[in-house]
Amino acid sequence: MNEDELYLAEQIRSWVWSGFYDSRAANECLDDVLDGDVDEAMLRDLIAQELHKKQAQEKDWPLQTDCDRLDAVFADLHGAMLIALQNAGYTTDDAFDDVGEMHAQQPDGTYRGYCFYHGQDLERAVAGEGIMLSFGDLQDTDEGKAAIAALIISTLQRHGFVTEWNGSVQTRINVPHIHWQRRLARQRA
Repeated sequence: MNEDELYLAEQIRSWVWSGFYDSRAANECLDDVLDGDVDEAMLRDLIAQELHKKQAQEKDWPLQTDCDRLDAVFADLHGAMLIALQNAGYTTDDAFDDVGEMHAQQPDGTYRGYCFYHGQDLERAVAGEGIMLSFGDLQDTDEGKAAIAALIISTLQRHGFVTEWNGSVQTRINVPHIHWQRRLARQRA
């Protein structure tokens, strides 16, 4: 494989193993980044191979994975009036756009803050490097941000996660130990 193909192969593995992308979605992502002198057929075959490997390994996963517990955290945060988004865009700016869109779609007072991780955070989590969570309050006060952080941390800990945070509202919350095993949504039921 050439350098471009190696990079795209790593992207494919990350998409598939993240659990957010089925075959159609992974192929659409590949469409978005195909460029240069690459063997497209080989890369599309790699998507199918990785999905097959992942499905085989899922049979040995515990009934409840860390990702299932993280889903419960995000559901609880949503219930606590936070815009709680997983895999929100690829960058922080993309995620803030998603937060803004979601906030604009609801009446004032529906949400008091937000919590998210984006695609780059997801790539690190799939690679075994934990997950970083961004947060804030919609009034943009330090007191509000600290209260949102405390809520997120207590919710994570209630669901059995270890957290790291230095207390600064300018610093994201780290969940350093998460074993990334996310089944596709249609497979969880």
